[in-house]
Amino acid sequence: MQNIISITQARNDIFKIADKVQKGNTYYTLTEHGRAKAVIMSAEEFDSWVETMEVMRDIPDLKKDIEEVERDLKSGAYKKYTTLEEILAKEGFVKN
Repeated sequence: MQNIISITQARNDIFKIADKVQKGNTYYTLTEHGRAKAVIMSAEEFDSWVETMEVMRDIPDLKKDIEEVERDLKSGAYKKYTTLEEILAKEGFVKN
């Protein structure tokens, strides 16, 4: 849930805001002279955003890759993929 407040109001209510952003999907957009200036969100949610951005940078075609795998699964072409269990067994982590 987005909340829009002025920086001045945020300064007065910072402890309440810090508590409220701990609820999932809650963040505050801080404004100065009516224009968005900064965002406050929980540290956990921020870490999640950073991780998502890193994955998107490292695997830029991820959405396309997922769509390809989904098509293969629907068409029965999934046999060309190696399962995690097969990899672990090959590396000796799982006994067949």
